[in-house]
Amino acid sequence: MKTRFMRLALALVIGLALSLGLAWTAVQKDRKPGRDSRPAPVAGSAVGGPFTLIDHNGATRTDKDFAGQYLLIYFGFTFCPAICPTELQKMNVALSKIGPLADRVQPIFITIDPERDTQPVMAAYVKPFHPRLIGLTGEPEHVQAALKAYRIYARKVEDPAMNEYTMDHTSYIYLMAPDGTLIDLYGMDSTAAEIAAGLQNALAR
Repeated sequence: MKTRFMRLALALVIGLALSLGLAWTAVQKDRKPGRDSRPAPVAGSAVGGPFTLIDHNGATRTDKDFAGQYLLIYFGFTFCPAICPTELQKMNVALSKIGPLADRVQPIFITIDPERDTQPVMAAYVKPFHPRLIGLTGEPEHVQAALKAYRIYARKVEDPAMNEYTMDHTSYIYLMAPDGTLIDLYGMDSTAAEIAAGLQNALAR
């Protein structure tokens, strides 16, 4: 556990640097050949839907709890060595860039690996990120339903270089409107500044 959180701390430092303009180079090194290559959803498309999950504090949370709010959602897993913490840190930086407007945006991290990402693990993991970041996990079938609703590809992959398996998965940050429709999504090549600009445009409507 100590080693894993040391890796997380290191990844956060890397993530901050990536948010300042080095993201593309580092992320390209971490990409796996088998990563999902299906077309990304587009703004206004049917993405999202009902879910029932458990937050990092142990409370049951459904999609109705977030109705009427702008959401920044990222799907990942806590054992992710670089990409997931980098994307969460990017969300953090983007929210800090828009100042008080960030109070109108709820950041959410949904695990794709409920087998390992239990509620206590999620509680420890979200602490270094945005203070209002909500981590969501739950029963595998409930997590799978959320993945399907948001068109997230996720697959367990055995990694010979590690004792633990890893996860191959879609990596997008979703910006959702208060009515639950997709406004935009940001890939690994998107910068925190671009996400911040997207948030400002959405909030100005």
